[in-house]
Parts: sequence; structure tokens; C-alpha cells
Amino acid sequence: MVFSHDTEVALLSAVNLINTAPITVAADNEVTGPDSLETLAALDAFVEQEQFSGSRERSAAELAEVRDMRRELRTIFTAGETTAASMVNALLARAQALPQLVRHDQWDWHLHATAPAAPLAQRMGVEAAMALADVIRGKELDRLKVCAAPDCCAVVIDLSKNRSRRYCDTGNCGNRAHVAAYRRRKSDQRPEQ
Repeated sequence: MVFSHDTEVALLSAVNLINTAPITVAADNEVTGPDSLETLAALDAFVEQEQFSGSRERSAAELAEVRDMRRELRTIFTAGETTAASMVNALLARAQALPQLVRHDQWDWHLHATAPAAPLAQRMGVEAAMALADVIRGKELDRLKVCAAPDCCAVVIDLSKNRSRRYCDTGNCGNRAHVAAYRRRKSDQRPEQ
């Protein structure tokens, strides 16, 4: 394990939140794919999937705040060390984060830095910011990546020991790249006729 369990869970949740946005293909800024957080029902499903605890408004405003947080987290994920640290600090300061050890549901001791009644987007952002603080302090920002597939801009957290993860989980990017490489190798091996 590279980071503590709760840090890894928070980083993976942040990646999953960021990757609910439509993907912008870098070459021509074409937006592709659906936005997986367009409705309150989609947000409910995401919160349940990622096991976020605490209060909920279940309102259009809450959905808009989570979508705004998604954009902010993507910017942090793709920023350099100094900018990322500054943005993490700003996010934590806005929330007046006060880290505390908590244990609830099936989770053993871990850190929460907001009250259970804090707005959902704030809780999501602070949880991600606390995890990103560990990444920055550990000089591990190179583990935050953008998918290596040429037609994908989803983010990736590389938690592998050998830092070899290159593709996202949003589609079949890794599989498509491996199939394309295999086909290139096979076509290069064919004798000319």
C-alpha cells in the first residue's frame, strides 16, 4: 500500500467524481461521452457507490456544488506541486477544516475534517484535499495522471508499486491501446507479397 487506506479510498473517490464529467479530447477540445452527474438520482447513486456519509440536501443546488467541486478537483489533479498545494490549502481553509478521528458504519478509524452536517460538495472536496495533502507531502504527485489514450482525458491515480498505471477505468482505453499495438506488431510481421 502506497498511502493509508482512507487516503487511497479518498483519492479513488476523487478520481471517480472527476471522471463523471464528459471527457474533452485534447487535440480539438471536442467533448465526448455523457455527464454521469446530470440528475439528482445520478448524484444519489454516486454518493451511495462511494459511501459518503453525512447529511444531504438532495437539491439542484447541491448537485451544482458537487459539479463545481468536480471541476476544482480536476484542476488540482492536473496542476503542478506549488499550484496544487495552494489550491488544497484554499479548499481546506474555505471549509474551515478541522481533522478528527472518526469511526462509523463499516469503516474503522479514519480522518474527517468537516462536520457530518457540512454540505456534500464541501465534504467531498475536503476529503479529497486531505488525501491530496498526503500525496503532495509524500512527493507523489506523479501518481496523479491523465489517461495515456490519445482520445481520452480522464484522470488516473496510479497506486501501483512500480508506477506503471497509464490508463483510466472510464472505458476500455488500456484494452484498445493493447489491441492496436498487437495489430501493429502483427502487420509488421507479415511478409511482403
